[in-house]
Amino acid sequence: MMSIISDLQKHIRFIIQHRWRFLCMYLLVFFFTYLLLSLFGFVPESMNRISEGSMNERVVVEQKAPIEPERIVIPEANVDVEIRNPQGNNIATLDAELKKGAVHYPGSALLNEGGNMFLFGHSSYLPIVHNRNYKAFNNLQKLKEGDSIYVYAEGLEYRYRVTSVALAQASEVVVDLRKGTGKRLTLSTCNSFGDIAERYIVEADFVGSYPIAS
Repeated sequence: MMSIISDLQKHIRFIIQHRWRFLCMYLLVFFFTYLLLSLFGFVPESMNRISEGSMNERVVVEQKAPIEPERIVIPEANVDVEIRNPQGNNIATLDAELKKGAVHYPGSALLNEGGNMFLFGHSSYLPIVHNRNYKAFNNLQKLKEGDSIYVYAEGLEYRYRVTSVALAQASEVVVDLRKGTGKRLTLSTCNSFGDIAERYIVEADFVGSYPIAS
């Protein structure tokens, strides 16, 4: 019995003295086991998705060429709508496009372009509407400073942070459409459907662009 205890103590002392060697061997065995399991498809997909999502979250994409916005999502206002990009800015054209979604005002900045990107859309609080785009920009007035706005195009997510929300007389609203340094976003909608006297104006600063996680 004493000899068994003595042998056990010797083994323990040996392991302690060579603990770094054992640790390295353990890590190597773990790494190669994980690699083999990955090659044969035995690693759970959820682990891969989490890893890829974490990487995408850290990758900021720098794009050069201006591109048209395709979709806008504002979680705090329950907004998720297509963005239309008309080529003309006559009233008939803009009115027709407003029935199909939010509208990017022609001549205002595009994504990846310095200046102010101006988007506008309808709001309606009628209990029944036959076209959901009449409610495209409902609840913009509920936004507050610091809320996030997401604009999507060509597989990328462009993030903006709200800096101000205001109700103004339509006759007093002046949106700066000059191109230049800095990237900003301005949203506008009527106070209620058919009311052209007042506008809610939301201004936001660009945060960054990121690849959309698959």
